[in-house]
Amino acid sequence: MIAFRWVVGGFAALMAVCMLISFVIAVVAANEIWYGRARQCMHWLWVSGLLWFNVEVWGRVVWTLVHWNG
Repeated sequence: MIAFRWVVGGFAALMAVCMLISFVIAVVAANEIWYGRARQCMHWLWVSGLLWFNVEVWGRVVWTLVHWNG
C-alpha cells in the first residue's frame, strides 16, 4: 500500500507542477492551447486523487472482510 501511495503521490505532484507551468505560460503568452493543457493536467490530478481515495477506502473494506472474526 505504501508503494501505491508513493506512485499516486508522485503522479499527482507531477500533474500539479505541469498544471502550474502550463497555466503560467497560458497567462503570460495569452495562449488558449496552454490553458487547455493546464485544464487537462488539472483533470488528471483530480483522477489521481479520486483513484487514491477509492483504493484506500475499498482496500480497508476488503481488509475488514478478510479479517472478520464473527
